[in-house]
Amino acid sequence: MEKAMDEAYHHLVKQVAVPGFRKGKAPRALLERHVGKDQLESEALEKLIPELYQQALEQEEIAGIGEPSMELVQKDPPIFKATIPLPPEIELGDYHSIRITPETMNITDENIEEAIENLRSMHATLEPVEREVEFADVVTIDIKATVEDETVLDREGESFKVSRDLEPAPGFAEQLAGMNAGDEKEFTLTFPDDHPNEELAGKECHYEVSISAVKVEILPEMDDEFAKSLGKEVETVEQLREKLTENMQASAERESRNKLESDVMEAVIDQSKIEFPPLFTEQEIERLASEQMMRMGGIQLDDFLKYRGITREEFSDELRPTAEKRVRGSLVLGKVKEAESIEVADEEIDAEIEQTLQDMGEQGEQLREMFNTPQGRESVRDRLLTRKTLDSLIESTTVGDAEPTDETPDQSPEAQEETAAEEE
Repeated sequence: MEKAMDEAYHHLVKQVAVPGFRKGKAPRALLERHVGKDQLESEALEKLIPELYQQALEQEEIAGIGEPSMELVQKDPPIFKATIPLPPEIELGDYHSIRITPETMNITDENIEEAIENLRSMHATLEPVEREVEFADVVTIDIKATVEDETVLDREGESFKVSRDLEPAPGFAEQLAGMNAGDEKEFTLTFPDDHPNEELAGKECHYEVSISAVKVEILPEMDDEFAKSLGKEVETVEQLREKLTENMQASAERESRNKLESDVMEAVIDQSKIEFPPLFTEQEIERLASEQMMRMGGIQLDDFLKYRGITREEFSDELRPTAEKRVRGSLVLGKVKEAESIEVADEEIDAEIEQTLQDMGEQGEQLREMFNTPQGRESVRDRLLTRKTLDSLIESTTVGDAEPTDETPDQSPEAQEETAAEEE
């Protein structure tokens, strides 16, 4: 410590002006009296502690990762405590013995017709009617909902389709059926016990509603003109059906592949012994939070937390299970990559970049320079390594032909709009 104090003196004396002395000439005792002993000690410890920490790692043969957490336990004599994350330990099981039969979704004529009806509904026009509200009508409505004297919903001029599938609480649509434009009504409903919002689950909700307009959906005719309006390379109804079938089949194959990857990874993880420092989970939570904010249009985290009415700790607890799962998957995948000696050649990176730029169309050329930076190429390499490792796992663990499943592909209007006009 004395040596460090002397070095701190020689450093500070050149920077601090002591009355009566030129910079660099004041004796240590006078400099210490001028700046204070605490500042001299802080300067000394700032340099000394990292050096002693490295010595401690070498002495104890500790292979730490990341930055340590430092704590000054005592100042005189100085004692410090360093907490350092240790590298993860992964022991793979006999993953070659895993056997999984992949599943696939069959696209039926009924799926295609349902997709077409969804597209017609998306492009429907609304016309006012002077009659009582019926199911499938669209109403303009003011809604106020209170639970235990607390307002949980207050909307004016809301456009609402009277449907049992979209109601805020069971029985809401039935309460609107039979009303007329200009009518007001109050009623009480009970939220189900399994409501996503635990604070509302099982509680009674008092509604005050008023309807200002009743409209009916007028669906477009299913003809070639309508088909042509949906996107490029579609001229007829038959071509629309073919395009929907092709894109829905591709979507089903992607979903099947994603599920297979998930099933294989879960099986490999279950067989493995994995230990990793909490730091990994905390870093993944930060990434998940950042991704979620970006998906929501770049909203600031503090604004999001204020809107949700939760703390950072509560939000982190929500993300923790997903973060831990992602960390385990990443660590296991890295270990499999090592075990299988999977590598990516520069030629493969070049080909992947070219394919990516080609898929991006005109915008691709603008990003070519970014992809060809060391960071860009490394990102592509990581992506290819992950893909090749997953391919290797799936090849060694899957057995038999894909089994058909009765699961219905995504038939939401938004999904079908994207499917029909994918090229556009």
